[in-house]
Amino acid sequence: MKRFLRIIPLSLALTLGSPSLFAASPSSSDWPAWRGPTADGQAAPGQKVPIRWSEAENVIWRAPIRGRGHSSPTIVGNHVFLATADIEKEEQLVVCYERATGNLVWETVLHKGNIDMGGHRNASQASSTVASDGERLYINFLNNKAVYTSALDLSGKLLWQQRVSDFQIHQGFGSSPVVFESVVLVTADHRGGGKVTGLQKQTGQILWQQERPKLPNYASPSVLQVAGKTQVILAGCNLVASYHPLDGKKLWEVEGSTEETVVTAVTDGSRIFVGGGYPKNHTLAIEADGSGKTAWHNTTRAYVPSMLVKQGHVYAVLDSGQAVCWKSDTGEELWREKVDRDFYGSPVMLDSLIYSTNQHGITSVFEATPLSYKLLSQNPLGDESFSSPSICGNRVYLRSAKKGTPRQEYLWCIGEK
Repeated sequence: MKRFLRIIPLSLALTLGSPSLFAASPSSSDWPAWRGPTADGQAAPGQKVPIRWSEAENVIWRAPIRGRGHSSPTIVGNHVFLATADIEKEEQLVVCYERATGNLVWETVLHKGNIDMGGHRNASQASSTVASDGERLYINFLNNKAVYTSALDLSGKLLWQQRVSDFQIHQGFGSSPVVFESVVLVTADHRGGGKVTGLQKQTGQILWQQERPKLPNYASPSVLQVAGKTQVILAGCNLVASYHPLDGKKLWEVEGSTEETVVTAVTDGSRIFVGGGYPKNHTLAIEADGSGKTAWHNTTRAYVPSMLVKQGHVYAVLDSGQAVCWKSDTGEELWREKVDRDFYGSPVMLDSLIYSTNQHGITSVFEATPLSYKLLSQNPLGDESFSSPSICGNRVYLRSAKKGTPRQEYLWCIGEK
């Protein structure tokens, strides 16, 4: 397998390696990884973000994306990062845009050739979202029948690349890396026997690995402060499992999840909430103290979009397009309303507003409280989207595509002008 780096300069005057240009630390003004600054889909409160937009209204900029992918926007400092795959050129890469203008700053090709095709008709070969610790970028790709994690500096230079696990395609691969202290956490569940892995973030060295069942699954790991300790939670493969993030010690493991799930686990501090969609529809709340006790469960299909938890309540946008609110302690359903249809992207919550993008490129904005649901707007951009919104710095960042020949993906920056 060939790997190489390609840098595209923004201008002759730009020095890509300048610490002052790229130095940044994840903060409330950033969106540094999958599910945002607090890793649970909650945007920093108090931001002034539009609730209505179109291609002609409240678009700060639009930038074309080479290739195709489901990777959601990662925003750190002055830049926006995405993973993408150019099938015609047989390249899997990370691209960087200037946050203020949308201008392309650099692109780094991490894999050339050996792109694994197949899987679900909606799968992409760049479905993992970039994670950043403020100094480096981390990304997962499936290539040549194995999962690789790569680290880059903020100028796009490849620092290391680690082969994490073999991988057999069923529906596809889309697990995103998670950074916790000195460790990068990576999951790769598949029918050949998966692994959950901790990598040393500066070198890529494998610090620990735990074997997983021989079943397909798509969930990203979730680092939660729950039941008085830090736990890495992973659902799916008919299990909910908890690991210590630094040494991989299995803290507990209980049966009860579905075989396949996509959602990233969330918590209210005592209970963990996961969902699944194969072979049964299942939403589960489990006590996180290792007792294995189920707090509540139901047969709602919360399979692909991850859930949200706020002040003792769980909010979900279901694959089918319904929004629902449950009490986090008992599972009592307080309301259920139709939003739209066909959701893959995960919702993001800003104060009491939820932003959720469906497969047709329409972002619905609705107010959600324990008392009521109120749809405020539905905002189309392009014709197709499989990624999730990122909200930071009073802006919404979205990835969508316009169908046609050729199909073209775009990164959008939405804000009040």
